[in-house]
Amino acid sequence: MAVSAKKVIQFLKEVKFELKRVTWPSRKDTLAGTAVVLIIVFIAAFFLGIVDLGLSKLIKIVLRG
Repeated sequence: MAVSAKKVIQFLKEVKFELKRVTWPSRKDTLAGTAVVLIIVFIAAFFLGIVDLGLSKLIKIVLRG
């Protein structure tokens, strides 16, 4: 199932054409999106850390008593 060089070249030309049509986000939009993701990750990490701490203390209490 060999792919001919002509098909590969045609595919790459189509990829180049499609990439020109893409509306890329501005630097400001990219930084804003990144900030939102980082904030949500830190909130989720904090929440999961608190839940983990609580559950580990609960398991220690159950296993001791």
